[in-house]
Amino acid sequence: MRKENVVDGVHNAPHRSLFHALGLTDEEQHRPLIGIVSSYNEIVPGHLNLDKIVDAVKIGVAMAGGTPIVFPAIAVCDGIAMGHTGMKYSLVTRDLIADSTEAMALAHGFDGLVMVPNCDKNVPGLLMAAARVNIPTVFVSGGPMLAGRVEGKKTSLSSMFEAVGAYAAGRITDEKLKEYECKTCPTCGSCSGMYTANSMNCLTEALGMGLKGNGTIPAVYSARIELAKHTGMAVMELVKKGIRPRDIMTEDALMNALTVDMALGCSTNSMLHLPAIAHECGVELNLDIANEMSAKTPNLCHLAPAGRTYMEDLDEAGGVYAVMNELNKKGLIHTDCMTVTGKTIGENIAGCENLDPEVIRPIEDPYSETGGIAVLKGNLAPEGSVVKRSAVLPEMLVHEGPARVFDCEEDAQAAINAGKIAAGDVVVIRYEGPKGGPGMREMLNPTSAIMGMGLGNSVALITDGRFSGATRGACVGHVTPEAAAGGMIGVVQEGDLIRIDIPANTIELKVDGAVLAERMKNFVPKKKELSGYLKRYAALVSGGATGAILN
Repeated sequence: MRKENVVDGVHNAPHRSLFHALGLTDEEQHRPLIGIVSSYNEIVPGHLNLDKIVDAVKIGVAMAGGTPIVFPAIAVCDGIAMGHTGMKYSLVTRDLIADSTEAMALAHGFDGLVMVPNCDKNVPGLLMAAARVNIPTVFVSGGPMLAGRVEGKKTSLSSMFEAVGAYAAGRITDEKLKEYECKTCPTCGSCSGMYTANSMNCLTEALGMGLKGNGTIPAVYSARIELAKHTGMAVMELVKKGIRPRDIMTEDALMNALTVDMALGCSTNSMLHLPAIAHECGVELNLDIANEMSAKTPNLCHLAPAGRTYMEDLDEAGGVYAVMNELNKKGLIHTDCMTVTGKTIGENIAGCENLDPEVIRPIEDPYSETGGIAVLKGNLAPEGSVVKRSAVLPEMLVHEGPARVFDCEEDAQAAINAGKIAAGDVVVIRYEGPKGGPGMREMLNPTSAIMGMGLGNSVALITDGRFSGATRGACVGHVTPEAAAGGMIGVVQEGDLIRIDIPANTIELKVDGAVLAERMKNFVPKKKELSGYLKRYAALVSGGATGAILN
């Protein structure tokens, strides 16, 4: 296709002249042209090393007889964007990334692509683009950060946010807070727990779109550079064989990813991104499927924030392939799915043993018989809501308490900081959904403050916004319909009883039906004055239950 469009024939002489302007020889022009989508920038810690990864990919492509050409993709650091207007611009970049990559790839007629993402939204954004463009594509991430150490214990970004809550409650000193600040994030890479970035990089492996180790080899390990070179070689094999993303990201492959999601205890954000990726592949993946998968998939890993193990530990234990091999012992993996190795999932995971049963529980001895994520429904969320079940304390799996209602994150945070939230409360944060935020902000600041203040075993939080993968506790997000779309969460009043029953997958507003009907009859959702990209986004975005896709 590319040779016909931009290289071969007299009519393409103008195109060839522009390739010469790039310094490309005739020989380079007639080799497969591989676009390398680089998310490198100097503001996201997970992306600081991507220039090295890109250089290694270029070497791999050239070694295998291709011509590598780099073009950029944007990325937002969710940690730096957290807790202010910047977080409105995180999720929305997923679609900007997909759109711009589609435009660049198709405008310039590439034969294949290597995607080099790392952090939260540019991994799913590039997976969406790969499905749209549908030319041979392989992913290689920048890899996870090494865990920090404070007082001899490993730490991660969630520890840092919770330290702020502990400081506000007078539980730690100025000096201890500063120690956390300086030691929590010791290297470049995606933050070291099973947060959204690492969740999506691991699920890229499970989908078959990345080579072994894509999700787990630490950013600072030399093995990551070797992986990038092998990725460059791998895309050339895919070009030769004509294997494309939609040949790989089939319905069965997406079910594999969801199964691994449950076993790993991934971020709740995966419940936004997997449906959006599936949509681009022509597959429907709704929240009801998530509970079906959870019911039969054991939770094998408790990585931070759910437990005390980190991405480097998962890598040493055998990584994603070892988890999949454990799951396959009970026939939970579709082993005949094609992958970017040119082999099936079954062939890839064969012999990948679990090297540390303390990090990856054996299938016979899981943390729980059900998966790490649960979808709750009820009158408060008739279309669904999401909770990271594996990161909820046992005593909070069922909780009933009075609503403390806030129309934005900032108001809730101020109340928490002022000590106005008491044991037993259910904090409700609304007008933070895809439309209402807009942009569905993450609520890591308030959830971390609740945990840091010692209220994690007695206070729940629900929102039509979403959570960082670093969030832990009885935190229910993605409540759909959202308040801005006329959802029931918009009529919750101070003191209303809310019951959350995670084992039963329910969330209920315990108010008389006639009273609720009257409230809904008179309900007029609040509107915000918007401009620019957020105005367009709010007008087009769907609800959280369908992946916040743009219609």
